[in-house]
Amino acid sequence: MFRKKRYLKRRKGIALLVAMLFVMVFSALSVAMFSMSSGNSLVASNLHKANAARSSAESGLEVVRYYLAQAEIPGMMPQSQWFGELKDQLLSGILPNGITTDYVVNEDTEIGVLSIGNLSNSVTLAGDQSFTAEVWESDDCINIRVSGSAGEIERKIQGSFIYGEKPEPYSVFDFGVATKGPLELQGNILLSGVTIAVESDVYIESMNYNNALEIIGNSQIAGDVKIVNEDGYVTLQGGQAGIGTDENGDIVTGIEAITNHVQIGAPETQFPIPNPSHFEQYVNGVTIDSSTDLNALTTLNNVRIAAGTNPTFTADTQINGVLFIEQPNTVNFAGNADITGVIVGDGDYTDNSGVNTITFNGNVSSSSVAQLSESFGTLRDETGTFMMTPGFAVDMGGSFDTLNGCIAANGVTFSGHAGGIIGGSVLNYSDEPMILSGDSDLFFNRTGETEIPGGFEPVLNIVIKYDPSAYDEVL
Repeated sequence: MFRKKRYLKRRKGIALLVAMLFVMVFSALSVAMFSMSSGNSLVASNLHKANAARSSAESGLEVVRYYLAQAEIPGMMPQSQWFGELKDQLLSGILPNGITTDYVVNEDTEIGVLSIGNLSNSVTLAGDQSFTAEVWESDDCINIRVSGSAGEIERKIQGSFIYGEKPEPYSVFDFGVATKGPLELQGNILLSGVTIAVESDVYIESMNYNNALEIIGNSQIAGDVKIVNEDGYVTLQGGQAGIGTDENGDIVTGIEAITNHVQIGAPETQFPIPNPSHFEQYVNGVTIDSSTDLNALTTLNNVRIAAGTNPTFTADTQINGVLFIEQPNTVNFAGNADITGVIVGDGDYTDNSGVNTITFNGNVSSSSVAQLSESFGTLRDETGTFMMTPGFAVDMGGSFDTLNGCIAANGVTFSGHAGGIIGGSVLNYSDEPMILSGDSDLFFNRTGETEIPGGFEPVLNIVIKYDPSAYDEVL
């Protein structure tokens, strides 16, 4: 039997169809991947520009922080003037050339805004990156808003700064003598400490006189000396003229004294503001004027001396509480003075005219206000001050055992045989020479003194501090 052969008819074109299908699929995938890649590149570019803009704003904040940190506002300036002073310092010297600034006061809010830099070329960071900052004051702080840009993209951040006190390297009360003017020691003067030599350290500004310290004869300072004037120098004339002590406690003389115990160009500190009116509240006794019989008035309890009286106390005088002296006045104590309290002159600490004077020619004994009877009330708590006489020149011509507190005046002179223990610092607010002459030995007893004496207002310069807690990104 014969079988018939079957022939299968081949289907032509299927391979081409499949190939085209795969080509289409891969083409679509390629297009999708290309689109995705292009989108990712665009997103990455935008993200880069956004980060660059934010980086510009961050850099702008750091730039402003740097320049604000250089500002220093006088501590005695009223707070209402602080921002104006800051603005003036920025515009007149702190900000370098090339940074565009503008200050505009809003007519509606009356808030002044200081603009630093701009979005064109004033402060360029890199390529097309730049920033501008707006600074204004509100609620006792300084606000800042910084706009950073990169190309057409902008990011903003904001924050604030606060006012703070500048730490002082030391206080004038850390010295036995602190004077704005130069210091001259003539004759046989000794400045030393009751307990240790550093109690007699000396602080001299002498910005108007380069010869800041002159020691003539056998005068000596047991402590060290700080001179603020960078051009200041010391003159020693006399074989025993010396400054500082060696390891054996002996006074150092000659060039070694200047080399090892004098600092030229020392950091400046602030003299506290004497406030005579602080003590006026305690003045409830009689008022001495030109009609007062001084011979019949030997005990003065919380007494006022009227302006223009110019009294001379010839007899021994007992002063209890506050002796409040109005200016102008020249007051003389020809006899001995026994003082349990504080002498206050109602003058101006910037007045160096020498018109107002207080002179002691007799012996002086002094006790702290803490020794007063209970009838003097809270005055007994105002310790640390013996004389607060701004605008008055004080001449101590008599001897004393102890002066119980600091002395502050515009011109201080110790002459003749005046000498003894001073229970505090001597502050001279005058920029004229302070002269110690004769045979005065002054021993300073400042050990354990940590509180500012009564009636003084410390003055610390104001600086600008960044407040990191106020940082925020603005949408």
